[in-house]
Amino acid sequence: MPPTATASPEPVAARRLRFDRNEWAGAVGDLGTDLPLLVGMLLATDLDAASVLILFGAMQVLTGVAYRLPMPVQPLKAVAAIVIAQKISAGVIYGAGLAIGVVVMLLAVVGLLDWLGKVVPKCVIRGVQVGLGLQLASVALQQFVFSSPPSSLILGAVGAAIAFALLGNRRFPAGLILICIGIAIGGWALWNTGASVPISLALPEPRSPSLSEIVTGFLILSLPQLPLSLANSMLATRQLVNDLFPERKVTLKRIGVTYAAMNLISPFLGGVPVCHGSGGMAGHYTFGGRTGGSVVIYGGAFLVLGLLFSDGFALMAEHFPKALLGVLLFFEGVALILLVRDVAVESPRRDLPIAVIVALLASGIPQYGYLVGVGFGVALYYAARAGWRGWERGGD
Repeated sequence: MPPTATASPEPVAARRLRFDRNEWAGAVGDLGTDLPLLVGMLLATDLDAASVLILFGAMQVLTGVAYRLPMPVQPLKAVAAIVIAQKISAGVIYGAGLAIGVVVMLLAVVGLLDWLGKVVPKCVIRGVQVGLGLQLASVALQQFVFSSPPSSLILGAVGAAIAFALLGNRRFPAGLILICIGIAIGGWALWNTGASVPISLALPEPRSPSLSEIVTGFLILSLPQLPLSLANSMLATRQLVNDLFPERKVTLKRIGVTYAAMNLISPFLGGVPVCHGSGGMAGHYTFGGRTGGSVVIYGGAFLVLGLLFSDGFALMAEHFPKALLGVLLFFEGVALILLVRDVAVESPRRDLPIAVIVALLASGIPQYGYLVGVGFGVALYYAARAGWRGWERGGD
């Protein structure tokens, strides 16, 4: 089943990494988000494919081992969107990663992240998650499912039926079945073209962004990304850890430090800026991941692709059925939207409308929607709470 706010605590044994079939199934839960962004950035820029794939995979593996949870690593979404649209140079992308890493590390070290965790109420965080879920579901339908040819639409419908029927099934994990179908169809299509995928060993290429690239990256890429990172990558991710793994106490400071550390290391080896994310964790969990094993498996696949198949990565990705990627992404979005149920059932009546307003602002306003949504939602929450208390006192 999709993750819920009342998920039962995992046993202590779950702190160990597992690599069973459900962890393998959970490993594909974030593919629908990551693959299009990575391919899009590689095609739009002069980034080195081997460096991007190897660093992306390595960060996944290190994160899975460090947290022992399905804590994902994802490309920064706002950064990726701007890079793809404007074809930003690789040096500026590396500079943006360093800049956002420094900013987030400072926020974590001085305690501002912990302060935000106390100030921002749960209903606002739920609104952020619903807003992101709406965006993911919309992208899944518009850019993957409905933009596919009629034959792929049928495949998408079959994939959705399989996912719905087997979601939560521990014996026949839906994600693993979908990815196997996709690989088989993509491999057949690639074979029919007569093209071959070259195999050659590659390693990351050291990079050194200039000061001007760091400043430019901060201004045009990091600033639009920061609100989304604070709201989703940190606040919403910490809330989802509390929801799904209540016995595991993961602090905002820790999430911020690992987020920052990845971006302080990755650019010097040619990696793209990355983050954690509640959507990715929801995807891993929805399709079966319960430990860091699913993230390690996922990262290991990118390591193999980068080390041996980086020259043919775009070609392989091009032949994977987009409709099935859309199905994976759609269910990830739905899983996030369903998290709002606890606010609707358990919280005061004022909280659900606030969550809905935040979701609409976050998903509807370009670039700074999450900043506007969180700011307005927090102000509305405290104003409504003060008014509610005043009404109660007046009623006495």
